[in-house]
Amino acid sequence: MRAFADLFLHETNSSGGDHGRAVVVTSTVSDRSRWINQQSGRYHVVVRGLRERQRIDETIHVCRALSRALSAESQWPQVLQFATSEDLRWILSNTTEAGLQLSDDDRDPHEPPVSFPAKLLAVLSHRHQAGLQGLTILPCELVDNNAERLHSLVLEQARRWRCSDVLLAWISEQCHWVNTLVDRIVSGQPEEHPLLEQDALLTVTEPFALWAVEDRGNLDLFDHAAILRIADVTPYSLRKVRILNGAHTALVAKAMPLGIETVGDAIVDPDVQAWLRRLLEEEILPALGDRVEDASGFAEATLERFANPWMQHRLRDIALHHETKVETRLRPTLDDFVDRFGRQPLLLSGILDDRVR
Repeated sequence: MRAFADLFLHETNSSGGDHGRAVVVTSTVSDRSRWINQQSGRYHVVVRGLRERQRIDETIHVCRALSRALSAESQWPQVLQFATSEDLRWILSNTTEAGLQLSDDDRDPHEPPVSFPAKLLAVLSHRHQAGLQGLTILPCELVDNNAERLHSLVLEQARRWRCSDVLLAWISEQCHWVNTLVDRIVSGQPEEHPLLEQDALLTVTEPFALWAVEDRGNLDLFDHAAILRIADVTPYSLRKVRILNGAHTALVAKAMPLGIETVGDAIVDPDVQAWLRRLLEEEILPALGDRVEDASGFAEATLERFANPWMQHRLRDIALHHETKVETRLRPTLDDFVDRFGRQPLLLSGILDDRVR
């Protein structure tokens, strides 16, 4: 988030905007929250990669994004106190897939919650009791319909806690639950950099950035070049999963057996690069048809992102849960291709057939 929404907030504020600063809430006591407070919310983002075949290597001093950090584990009363701030407008979340679940340990609404949806419900309930206006909820988890899913979990927790119908109505009608799609590769802290000794929060990201947010005409959010307001994020999610994530998963199947360790090494291998381009142009893009915007342009951008000489994205990391990823990222493309053209796509069939043998 420091190289994504937080950075966008800083850049907007630095360009004449006045949208306040974010309070970071971590689930546990962490070094990250301690560093944010020690550094007064200041940190650096290193942007490295390729943009239209030009090498980008710039460092941004972020100083107008974060005000402080709180730990839900050790500072829950302060979190609830902040929930009643009249300046609070947005809640962004970036938990894991496992975080989007309820916990059977959340039995007593008067105790500090365990699950993230329960924490969010407690924050919203506290705000409602104070008679304040609703908030805009912007989940950044990489799951389909992330706001709808989070909203349903919060309502289910409210039913478990037997919250009032008035609160449930306020949560659904006065709070805005916005589906979003996050697309930016953030590799984290580099092994070497001159600023590491003075900045424990230093992080590296790529030039490409897209935050697609659903806007039905009433979205309260600051403007930024990377923020795309659209009526439905579904086509953009489909484009990312089928092209970028699908290509990643395909590279695992193609390059790892050859002893190649990173995406960057795979893309500079002439045979692998030619194979991946053929997979995209002859099978993945035709299977998508006209369901997404600028599929070919996004595919070219994906190849450029993969060729980032600074991004050491290890194939073994992408290979985690490989079977599931094949079923969600590649098989639907194969099925769509067969439906559209009445024949098996050669390269995709080879990937899926190899798994069966």
